[in-house]
Amino acid sequence: MMDELCKQIGVTHLNSTPYHPQTNGQVEWYNSTMDAKIGALSNLRKTDWDDQLPFVTYNYNASIHSTTRQLPFEMMYGRLPILPFDNQDDNVTLSYDSTHVNKLNQFLSKLNEQAKINIIRNQERYKQSYDINRADPSYNIGDLVLVKTLNIRHKFDIRYEGPFRIIKQFTQKTFIIQHVKKSTLHRQVMTDVLLPIFERIY
Repeated sequence: MMDELCKQIGVTHLNSTPYHPQTNGQVEWYNSTMDAKIGALSNLRKTDWDDQLPFVTYNYNASIHSTTRQLPFEMMYGRLPILPFDNQDDNVTLSYDSTHVNKLNQFLSKLNEQAKINIIRNQERYKQSYDINRADPSYNIGDLVLVKTLNIRHKFDIRYEGPFRIIKQFTQKTFIIQHVKKSTLHRQVMTDVLLPIFERIY
């Protein structure tokens, strides 16, 4: 059902791994931006954060996006947003233009095409920067690994758990691991939370 819906609306559905926010980087970046804005406007106890949502959302949509180099508001409605400090005439005149819809569609198409070009440029730049500093370990079924501890609360908490053994591979970077001493404990993980263990040969 979901596959058919995605096909009808032209969406590619990607599965993500739990506790791996990098899989959905755009959403995580958006959440981080919104958190900072909401925190800046909320009271000291942060109890009125929901009251700030309309203002924060409007601010986000009326600001130039760092990747697309476009205003989200303009890409949605085909016009610039009216801000509270913009000068507005008391009398508003509405005129009928039979070609307005075609002009609007052409304008939105140009905005979308330029946004796509800017997105591709940013993706290539991010990839180059990431590849320079990236460690790319390879893992095989049967390898022993430790897993990075998630949600560390104190600086003295253990950083890695295990040992685990890789028992199944889904993709080049996604594995199923099984705890060596607790055989019923399985996890699906990405390679960036793994640390290889090298067995000592006597």
